[in-house]
Amino acid sequence: MTVPTITLNNGRTIPQLGFGVFQIDPKDTVEAVTTALEVGYRHIDTAQMYGNEREVGEAIARSGIPREEVFVTSKLNNGHHRPEDAERTFGETLERLGLDWIDLFLIHWPLPTLYDGDYVSTWRTLASFVQDGRAASVGVSNFQPDHLRRIVDETGVVPAVNQVEVHPYFGNEAVRAAGAELGIATEAWSPIAQGDVLDDPVLQEIAAVKDRSTAQVALRWHVERGDIVFPKSVTPARIRENFEIFDFSLSPDEVAQISSLDRGEAGRRGPDPDEFDYVPS
Repeated sequence: MTVPTITLNNGRTIPQLGFGVFQIDPKDTVEAVTTALEVGYRHIDTAQMYGNEREVGEAIARSGIPREEVFVTSKLNNGHHRPEDAERTFGETLERLGLDWIDLFLIHWPLPTLYDGDYVSTWRTLASFVQDGRAASVGVSNFQPDHLRRIVDETGVVPAVNQVEVHPYFGNEAVRAAGAELGIATEAWSPIAQGDVLDDPVLQEIAAVKDRSTAQVALRWHVERGDIVFPKSVTPARIRENFEIFDFSLSPDEVAQISSLDRGEAGRRGPDPDEFDYVPS
């Protein structure tokens, strides 16, 4: 099954479907990523704060798949926003992954209430990783429209992607619109709202018509809207099921029905990026 690609604003491409490893225990990560690669995933999303970069790298190395065929993303730890810390720990990420360069590196959270509100210097540091060839693309995660506009206005460097919470109960439309305006691709984390949407009657009805699971329908909704999506699972059958979303489609009316489930801020499951200030000890 061929996974479509999205062309980023720097001309590089990214598989629209990836495999996420958030909350996968390091001891289970090699097996999970190995299964995903065997199924056909070629886009793996990890982060410094997930604690499993080394295991992701090990699974990729074991797979024997050529490096240029696997798209790898990681993200900056919230405790490493100062430029010198970002520079140092980026090198550590490459070492843990066993890579000379990474496809995409993100600021994980803007943390506007910390570091004197200075996420701009952090962004400049990430941009330097592209200039020296150690990152093919850089981007951000959980950035609100004003965060995006500030870093673009002050640096002139537009993120390749913004990875944010998006699912049928929280369309995050203002962020998606700001990204579209600036030419920033939207990546959707928590694409099925941590499972909360799976029992929704609208999704169940569409799933019955399509002879698909509600998870597959929700993931296909993301694809139809142009989101980049990376579901997470450690169950081989579910890993495969999540991959099998490119041999059916949703009608515009079905997409609209699912989009109408949006509850605005009441649908948000994760933290508010304007207030989130968690720094690992």
